[in-house]
Amino acid sequence: MPAERPPAATAAGQRFGAFVAERSRAGELVLQPRMGFGAPAEMRRGLAAVRAAGPRTVGTITVDSFTRVGAHEQAAIALAGGTELNGYPLVTHPPEVTERVLAGIAGADFPVQVRHGSALPSALVAAALECGLTATEGGPVSYCLPYSRVPLAEAVADWARACAMLARHPDAHLESFGGCMLGQLCPPSLLVALDVLECLFFRQHGLRSVSLSYAQQTDSGQDAEALAALRTLAGEFLGDLDWHVVLYTYMGVFPRTRHGAAALLRESVRLAVATGTERLVLKTRAEAFRIPSVEDNVAALKDAHAAAARFQDASPGAAFRNGDVHRSTVYREARTLIETVLALSDDLGAALLEGFRRGFLDVPYCLHHDNKNRARTYLGKDGRLCWASVGAMPLEATPESAPGHDPAPGSVELLRMLNWVRERFDRLERSDCP
Repeated sequence: MPAERPPAATAAGQRFGAFVAERSRAGELVLQPRMGFGAPAEMRRGLAAVRAAGPRTVGTITVDSFTRVGAHEQAAIALAGGTELNGYPLVTHPPEVTERVLAGIAGADFPVQVRHGSALPSALVAAALECGLTATEGGPVSYCLPYSRVPLAEAVADWARACAMLARHPDAHLESFGGCMLGQLCPPSLLVALDVLECLFFRQHGLRSVSLSYAQQTDSGQDAEALAALRTLAGEFLGDLDWHVVLYTYMGVFPRTRHGAAALLRESVRLAVATGTERLVLKTRAEAFRIPSVEDNVAALKDAHAAAARFQDASPGAAFRNGDVHRSTVYREARTLIETVLALSDDLGAALLEGFRRGFLDVPYCLHHDNKNRARTYLGKDGRLCWASVGAMPLEATPESAPGHDPAPGSVELLRMLNWVRERFDRLERSDCP
């Protein structure tokens, strides 16, 4: 692990959480791409282009798949051989190289977040801090179960070390990826609960600025309910922290038509504006075909800026009424899961481990050996994600009662569910696109 040193002057004072809070108070939605390139020159070009795309953007350095799993020697071999990587090898590039990438671009008016997907992040976090990058994302559950075979106990321990390193920097910000588990087909209550539990873990290890994520799912009404529940529960459990909510454009199988992809992107903007979400992480129209280029990301940002301005004056039809939040299914189920896990131990890491050991937390279709994988979901006729079976979780399944309906999907039904959003948006006529 590289030795930690004071943040580099070129990126000092980024204040990621403060930047989002300031824009939110001004009624502005912060937009962010998911961009990473292996070559420093291209990474710098991408950050400069994103900064120039609008005053309400934040930058991203997404690491490559070698760095994500700690295979730094393979990343170095790929760089030496001229192989194009699918992200930026932050640990492999010397700190002074990354400092030059950031120089004159990153700062208080354009903070940059490191996105990675690592179950064991401490080496990566140390490398980020060397370069003055104090904002990142993930979590001991959300970056372990779906992406690795690392035992959950090892991930919890290493995330505790990474949090301690971040917490020594007053501007540090950490985003839970809990609301994006598997990207799709997970009922929102579990996503919301994992968000809050991971942020409680971050707080226990010294973080004071956090964000809670949620991935756009299959039904805008259910998404609005989930975002309202997430915001309410964050206020109840994390009220002493600086926090905000971040929405992700749909992370499942993406539309293949340009008008379908554009409509889905605009729907995520509309949902973010209608629900008062502070930050939106965007996809691009190229998602179904290739790794997006700098130009693809800039086009998505500009489209989203225009859509946000248009929806700002529109009726927030998807917004969930605040007075109904405490009676909503998502809120009640999420709070039950949170309280059940918190009752297991005062140590959040131990509570998470015990919660998964007993099956009180159970991510459907997740094959990690520390996940029971007994929970199952189905897509209701109204497009809402529901529990077909809950395993040992303290929840109730809600199977549909139609004659002959089997809510626990087989392979054919599962494929239909996975492609449901893509097909729905690709079927739209251009005139019907929002």
